[in-house]
Amino acid sequence: MPDAKQGVFATTHWSVILTAAPNDDPAAEAAWEKLAATYWYPVYAHVRYRTTCPHEAKDLVQEFFATLLRRRSLINVAPEKGRFRSFLLTSLKYFLSDQFRRANAEKRGGGRILISFDALEAEERHRLEPVSYDSPDKLFDRRWATALVERALARLHDEQDQAGLSSEFARLKEFLAREVEPGEYDALAAQLGTGTNTVAAAVRRLRLRLRELAREEVRQTTATYLDGEAELRNLFG
Repeated sequence: MPDAKQGVFATTHWSVILTAAPNDDPAAEAAWEKLAATYWYPVYAHVRYRTTCPHEAKDLVQEFFATLLRRRSLINVAPEKGRFRSFLLTSLKYFLSDQFRRANAEKRGGGRILISFDALEAEERHRLEPVSYDSPDKLFDRRWATALVERALARLHDEQDQAGLSSEFARLKEFLAREVEPGEYDALAAQLGTGTNTVAAAVRRLRLRLRELAREEVRQTTATYLDGEAELRNLFG
């Protein structure tokens, strides 16, 4: 919970990074790697927009994350400007400009793999995305929001599984992100052997929990309560 007076989330990943990075604290690197592993795809998609080669895109993503740690770039990030999304996108644009200016740059990655992702899976995901004429920055934000919701949905799935409700959740989850058509609850209630009102109540409960988890995920990438609320508005309106 945030400090009611200061509005600071002392245990969020980004707060840990901001406060511990200048001291070479291992907790900062661990927190950084967890955030990078969660939100690598918006970075990959942005890089892929700038290059036609999937392998080059993967190398650039790995080098980008490694460079941020190697250069201790986080030292210059002020907590009041501590949105991980904004920091990452700005840093990425500078990094790519520098890389494309230096065609004969040293071998990327330095032999270290900072985050693990399947380049083939990333490329397939990129290929299946609908054509968009939005700016690369807007696309980055959209993919960021998608990654955030996916993370929240995965946590919700784990919660339901631990509660022994995985089978029910598998039937209800399709209603979490769309409007319900007339009669759909009736048909599902018949399948589950329960009442329509019970199904509707279960969907409402899951939607509320999903929103709570999404809010928690946002707070992992911001340093203060107010910044987290602003991030939610920016990403979801």
